[in-house]
Amino acid sequence: MSLEPPNTNLQSHPTDDPNIASTRIRGVGKSDDNTSVSEHKSSSSLTTVLIAVGANLIIAIAKTVAAFMTGSASMIAESAHSWADAGNGTLLIVAEKKAVKPADRSHPLGYGKESYVWSMIAAFGVFMAGSIVSIYTGITEWNAAESETNYTIGFVILAIAFVLEGFSLVQAYLQSKKHGEAIDVSAIGYVVDTSNPTLRGVFFEDLAAVIGLVVAAAAMGMHAYTGQPFWDALGSIIVGLLLGAVAIFLISRNRDFLVGHKVSDKMHRYVLGKLLEHPDVDSVSYLHLEWVGPKKIFMVAAVDIAGNQREEHLARKFETIENQFRANPLFQEAILTLSVPDAEVLSLESSEAV
Repeated sequence: MSLEPPNTNLQSHPTDDPNIASTRIRGVGKSDDNTSVSEHKSSSSLTTVLIAVGANLIIAIAKTVAAFMTGSASMIAESAHSWADAGNGTLLIVAEKKAVKPADRSHPLGYGKESYVWSMIAAFGVFMAGSIVSIYTGITEWNAAESETNYTIGFVILAIAFVLEGFSLVQAYLQSKKHGEAIDVSAIGYVVDTSNPTLRGVFFEDLAAVIGLVVAAAAMGMHAYTGQPFWDALGSIIVGLLLGAVAIFLISRNRDFLVGHKVSDKMHRYVLGKLLEHPDVDSVSYLHLEWVGPKKIFMVAAVDIAGNQREEHLARKFETIENQFRANPLFQEAILTLSVPDAEVLSLESSEAV
């Protein structure tokens, strides 16, 4: 659905996510006086990601030590998984820093799409690498000789990792649920369709981590119980396939936003309604809304202004309406043009995103 809560008000400038930067551009190369607030929010978000990366590094090191001590294929796969998570977090930090750069002459719509580029690199390079390592390890260990292995240290580390990753997943779920309830969608529906690739990446990273830990523990347990190493190898392969599935999904979603992702019909009707509510707007014949970054919309609309206005008055009214939209952190840019004579007008009942 990829939309913000319908209660977004063009005058009060709310945003439903305190970590989203609100820097506004009212002209190429210029930013408004909200820059300091934006930097503070960006810094807060960056701190959260840094903490997550640090935690993933600690877990990755612990799993790697356990993998060497136990020789478990599933533990090796989980080590690769955690290193992939840490690498993903590092690239998300880059995405956060790049995406909030203000618009300039070479990028008049800002750098918001940088976040999708770096998120895609993270999904392709890091998660796929972890997937390949895990699957390869499982295949090579499939026909290993029967052995008795003490997995105590492995189970302890998996249990600790499960608590940490589970807590992170619950927090991400509750945040997504809160945002989803505001637009009448489920938490999963919100995180799948949100324009924020960082939230989506972190959520599915945590979800895959929790599932992977359960799979690894079950595989190691079956190996310890039966003495058959193929159980451990199977666990490694499953973890690898899980990582691959997450990578493919994230690559697909980031691609959607990179090539130009329209807003939902619900958001389209909401913005159309705001235009039609304006006292100077008589009708709207065209409305294009496109995501150009996390929670950043580019709007182009063709409108008919009420009354018989002189050209200079039309220009001023257009600028006034455009600036009202630009003042909202949700809009990266808003451009109005005059409707052609006898153009078919849009209505809230028949509105669809274009």
